[in-house]
Amino acid sequence: MSMYDTTQVSYLIRRPGGCGLVRSADLPIRQGCLAKRPRCEHAHDMTAHHGAHAHNHGHTHTHPGTQQPDWDAFAPLLEQGAELHTPVYDQAIAWLRERFAASDGSVRRVLDVGSGPGVVTCLLARAFPDAEVVAVDGTPALLERARERAARLGLGGRVTTVHAELPEGLDPATIGTADLIWSSKTVHHLGDQLAALRRLAAALRPGGLLALGEGGLPTRFLPRDAGLGRPDLPARLEAIQAERFAEMRAELPDATETVEDWPGLLTAAGLTGATSRSFLLDLPAPLGAAGRDFLRNELVRWREAAADRLDDGDLATLDRLLDPDDEAGIMRRPDAFLLTAQTFHVAAREE
Repeated sequence: MSMYDTTQVSYLIRRPGGCGLVRSADLPIRQGCLAKRPRCEHAHDMTAHHGAHAHNHGHTHTHPGTQQPDWDAFAPLLEQGAELHTPVYDQAIAWLRERFAASDGSVRRVLDVGSGPGVVTCLLARAFPDAEVVAVDGTPALLERARERAARLGLGGRVTTVHAELPEGLDPATIGTADLIWSSKTVHHLGDQLAALRRLAAALRPGGLLALGEGGLPTRFLPRDAGLGRPDLPARLEAIQAERFAEMRAELPDATETVEDWPGLLTAAGLTGATSRSFLLDLPAPLGAAGRDFLRNELVRWREAAADRLDDGDLATLDRLLDPDDEAGIMRRPDAFLLTAQTFHVAAREE
């Protein structure tokens, strides 16, 4: 299975007659309403669940029977989300640096598993200047973007890439071993999450750390009562996304019911000292252009994913939020903000 999930891609915007994607800003809105598009069967919040991410990190995953997306169109959206969430990743990476400093551990090789277009890969390379940093992904087009980004930032001599499918590619023979393995919002798309963690743990060198980005808080971006429709629309969207995520998990190959106690799973995978920390992204109102553009892309995806489970009032509210000419829309209203958090779980392999 590839690391990239076209079930997430499909919540963006399909070009007529194909699976290519365009930016939400290019979407024509007629009479305040989005044109109907094919409904995505499974959706979840890339921020609450993340590359870029990823959600935000720039990750997504391909499940059996899905079409490959137009990566030339979609990759910039992955990069946009990851770049906007860079403050979160910087905080998490600083925490990892502290962990290594406290144990006098050296970092010579880092794996970014589920790297997407390499935004966080390059952050890791800057944070660990003596390390080779390897972007591991199942999509060659995104690995190419990771290489291009590294070269652009002067990191090309230390950033390399490995093409590997998940979960079968998670073994030292394919990805090698490392002092630090970073994987954000990837494991939750694998049927047997504990088995995947055991494979990652086997690729750790003695004393190495596995940093797992899973969970956190959903995105908040408007006041509870935003003056449009019923209050608490984001909470209703979150509930629908959680339902669809559960449906997606149930249909994964080798799906295994697992209590998502991530520190407990890391311990069961043979690692020690598991601990968790959450890091905040707080962009207050009035939100800048980059944040508004990101939210509009997310709202387009959310509207499509939840269209069959929202009432007409909530759909009308989303259409107004997406209307670039509406003073109450996300691109113009002065009270728009972006607040979310991502949790990272870290454990070590014994010396």
